[in-house]
Amino acid sequence: MGKEIICKVRFGKQESQGKALLETGEVLFRGDFRLKIPFSTITSAKAVDGELRLRTAEGLAAFQIGAAAGKWLEKILHPKSRIEKLGVKAGAKVSLLGELEADFLREVLALTKSVAKGKAAPDCEHIFFAADSKADFSALPKVTKSMSGPTALWIVYPKGQKHITENDVLAVGRKIGLKDVKVVGFSTTHTALKFVIPLVNR
Repeated sequence: MGKEIICKVRFGKQESQGKALLETGEVLFRGDFRLKIPFSTITSAKAVDGELRLRTAEGLAAFQIGAAAGKWLEKILHPKSRIEKLGVKAGAKVSLLGELEADFLREVLALTKSVAKGKAAPDCEHIFFAADSKADFSALPKVTKSMSGPTALWIVYPKGQKHITENDVLAVGRKIGLKDVKVVGFSTTHTALKFVIPLVNR
């Protein structure tokens, strides 16, 4: 979930008012024309007089976003890693449930050796639960019982699918008594929603 600003954008000979969104790995614009600028395609980025100027092979896009230009530039030039966005610290106790991508497993193991696979370990700080369909939700009540204090349950699910949507994930998390507090772009194909035990129940 990115930041969004209503602003004016120039791109080549086109100019339009619309909505600019700063996402995890791209900048989007929706107005009289649409832009999708992945960070990886940006050849130069500058903030000048309240304008964020992004140059790609397709041309220069100038976003008139005022004071936010410098902040957006910093996030584009120095994006947080996935592990940083998920808040996993060195030495943290982590549990991994379900089929999570190998790259993520390597990232976790590079930070901590306290990793439990296939079960939710007691006193763990982060539980990552892969849900490929709503049928996987049946395991969640048991997982929730192992949570205590500020334990974070991250439900990782496919993006843009009809058989399992963000609303489905939010509904099941709330049904089992948890509070949704954060969403992170987990990968190009998956999203992670963070749930915690409400403060009044800890």
